[in-house]
Amino acid sequence: MDKFRMIFQFLQSNQESFMNGICGIMALASAQMYSAFDFNCPCLPGYNVVYSLGILLTPPLVLFLLGLVMNNNISMLAEEWKRPAGRRAKDPAVLRYMFCSMAQRALIAPVVWVAVTLLDGKCFLCAFCTAVPVATLGNGSLVPGLPAPELARLLARVPCPEIYDGNWLLAREVAVRYLRCISQALGWSFVLLTTLLAFVVRSVRPCFTQVAFLKSKYWSHYIDIERKLFDETCTEHAKAFAKVCIQQFFEAMNHDLELGHTHGVLATATATATATEAVQSPSDRTEEEREKLRGITDQGTMNRLLTSWHKCKPPLRLGQEAPLMSNGWAGGEPRPPRKEVATYFSKV
Repeated sequence: MDKFRMIFQFLQSNQESFMNGICGIMALASAQMYSAFDFNCPCLPGYNVVYSLGILLTPPLVLFLLGLVMNNNISMLAEEWKRPAGRRAKDPAVLRYMFCSMAQRALIAPVVWVAVTLLDGKCFLCAFCTAVPVATLGNGSLVPGLPAPELARLLARVPCPEIYDGNWLLAREVAVRYLRCISQALGWSFVLLTTLLAFVVRSVRPCFTQVAFLKSKYWSHYIDIERKLFDETCTEHAKAFAKVCIQQFFEAMNHDLELGHTHGVLATATATATATEAVQSPSDRTEEEREKLRGITDQGTMNRLLTSWHKCKPPLRLGQEAPLMSNGWAGGEPRPPRKEVATYFSKV
């Protein structure tokens, strides 16, 4: 159990590196999924484009949503966006930074899928086989004599070599090479554009908005750490509350037993009196646990406290004497600096 706790704490302390690793694994998994996927073009006019666009766009959308779901910050972003303003104002720049940070990681796997799909060429071949210039690549003299539906039916079968019967009009190998060449050119262009865009976003943008970038990054980390500390504090508080309730229950139960079995209780108390003299009494421990609860004595008080935390987040200020402004920050006249006195003791 301790090993799992250590692993969990390590993942929490290195959440950003962990999420980068998860996104990299998803990117490799997307490429592996495409290589294992059995692409079957319907080879029918009107269906080829729909099938190809579904293969090209649906898996990237699923991978993008999975990347957002696996990121723990998505719930934190939604909570920060929907919470009441209360005594703390919401900064849209922080919300934008959090969303952009999650979206950048979640887009890695979809980008890999689209790039692999275009570089492979099967999807592009299936979608645009009816748009091959037959007059340029094939027997152009036969094109005017063919009806448009018949020409579309013949070209739609280009991705299916077992049923293609239009070699007299256009050689299938010529059409396949032509469309795959275009698809690979689009694939490498897509890779280049996404790489340049990632470079601009990660490198150039902070150079122009360094101050705003640092502020957004700082408060984004603050919201994450505040949420983790609040969860840990709630866990400790709930543990202390449950401990006091259980101790009170067993103390009441022991009192009822003492009333019915006075002789047995007296004998037990006499035998264990010497052993428990140096041990703290349960009532003292209960009082200490009650002090930790800080005035929380029932469920209603605790529910009101949690509701107050959600609706009226405490302002981001460290001094309690300074008045509050409308946005939750401390305002008013600056307080005089505190005087620090150092006392030295010497052992002689």
